[in-house]
Parts: sequence; structure tokens; C-alpha cells
Amino acid sequence: MPESRFLELAAARRSIRKYKDIPVEREKLDLCLEAARLAPSACNAQPYKFIVIDEPAFREKFCAAIFSGVYSACKFAAAAPAIVAVVSDTGKASAWLGNQVQGTNFRLMDIGIAAEHFVLEAAEQGLGTCWLGWFGAKAGAKVLGLGSGKKIEVLLAAGYPAESPAPRPRKKREEFSSYNKI
Repeated sequence: MPESRFLELAAARRSIRKYKDIPVEREKLDLCLEAARLAPSACNAQPYKFIVIDEPAFREKFCAAIFSGVYSACKFAAAAPAIVAVVSDTGKASAWLGNQVQGTNFRLMDIGIAAEHFVLEAAEQGLGTCWLGWFGAKAGAKVLGLGSGKKIEVLLAAGYPAESPAPRPRKKREEFSSYNKI
């Protein structure tokens, strides 16, 4: 197989759950946000907003709200110097119509693509990240002052890794893909 810098980056990326107590430079976060901005989306709706929470006192307040009670299993992320709330927003009517006709939530797909662009650029910058889906979204929305029609769909913890997890096993390409047949 030919060499690919992208495949090297994708293979090196890990979900990080332990972070060094070092602030992440805004320049690096801006590069990650730029990567997310460049992500494709259905009808170019870009139905999301990335809210970076990196001010220590506000991050502490936010994390206390979202990682309490049944959500405390993800409390490890509170140690990350930056938490990114990826908030869904109502998209264009054409994207909504496509959702209805196809029975597919393109808004969530778009968020996944943009968030993965963020995560991969973070890896390129020497940062570790962890996708989080288990958190108190309503409590987080209240802390952020989100209005109606907006919801925190996913969180991305970001910072300098304090661990180097081993690669997790992956299926062989032949186990999940094929050409011209099932």
C-alpha cells in the first residue's frame, strides 16, 4: 500500500483520558477549529457551533455541571485543559428536507465529520482528545446559556496527553469492506 501521511495520523490518534496540567495554546485550538470549519456538510449547512471552554474557573463550573451524578463516569475529562462543546443548530431547509426523505439525521453526520476534523488536527498539533457522549447536556446548556433549538451533541476533551494508550484492535479491511458485492 502506498505511503500516506493521513493514514499515519489516523493510526496514531488515540482517545486520551489523562492530560498534563498545561494550558493548550489558542493558536493550536484555532488550527483545530479551522480544520472543523473546512469540513463538508449537507447542503453546506454547517449546523453546529464549537464552543471552546478553556478558562479554568469557567471550565470547572461547566465540568461540575455536566459530569455529576450518573454522568460522573466521564469526570476524567474535567482534567483536560480545554473542553469543546459541539452544539447543534437548526440547519438549512434543504438539509432538513433531506433528513425527512432519507430518514437520516444529516446534522449529526455533519457534526461527526467536523468534530473528527478537529480531533485529527489536534493529533497533528501534538494534542490528545477524547470524544464524549455521556454528560449532562441540559446542565451544560444552562451553564452556556444556550437558547431553544440548540443542544450540546458531543464534547471533545483536549490537551497534552499524560498517557500513551496502546492501539486498539481493528477489524481487517476485508472484514468491513468489499467491492461491488456484499
